[in-house]
Amino acid sequence: LPAPPALLPYVPCVPPVALLGKVTATTFTLEWPHCVFDCHTNASDTIWLVVAFANASAAFRNPLSRAEVPLYEQLPTTHSYMTLETAVTAFACSGPDSAFLRVGSDTACGDQRGRDPCNGPLPSPGPYRVKFLVMDCRGPKAETRWSEPILLQRASSPSAINPTPTRHSSDVVIISSVLASLGAVLAATVLSALCAHAWRSLCRWDSGSSTFAHRSYRTHHIPPVLPQPLP
Repeated sequence: LPAPPALLPYVPCVPPVALLGKVTATTFTLEWPHCVFDCHTNASDTIWLVVAFANASAAFRNPLSRAEVPLYEQLPTTHSYMTLETAVTAFACSGPDSAFLRVGSDTACGDQRGRDPCNGPLPSPGPYRVKFLVMDCRGPKAETRWSEPILLQRASSPSAINPTPTRHSSDVVIISSVLASLGAVLAATVLSALCAHAWRSLCRWDSGSSTFAHRSYRTHHIPPVLPQPLP
């Protein structure tokens, strides 16, 4: 039997920093494991990510060759699969400065028909556990510890999945309602002032007209001169 792979102390984890879409209903993000495999790999080795349901991670058995790698389409029955086959140079200390790995981001996995490893969307909230596995042409060489359980978000439908908060839209609705209320109050105030002004003007006009008419008949009325008879 081949020797068991070396157990590395590294534990994969979701980054603790605030990150847009860090955990969604079908995907999650992992920290990029820099400088973890340098002492246990050769340039020709590859590094895989093993994804398993949390309650099935203890029963997972490392494949003895690439031909035995469990595929994404087998997840509902085998409860685990392997994905993100990557060259060891990507994880070296001198490798590219990548920050995160996205698990479940390949939405075209359904078209693969189980022929190649795929990084497809996760079918349920889980929880899941993950680990990294180093393999060469003879089989596994080293592996990390399993992560803590990773629970995905729940959504009632694909249209309800939104990794961004909706607080801004609520604020806009609230501000629009307040402005509409203030506009209505201002319009009612202006209309009331105009009506009051018009009423006062009408009252003054009626009062002045009545007084003038009364005084004209009382103090300035001159009776008409009647025609005199001819002599």
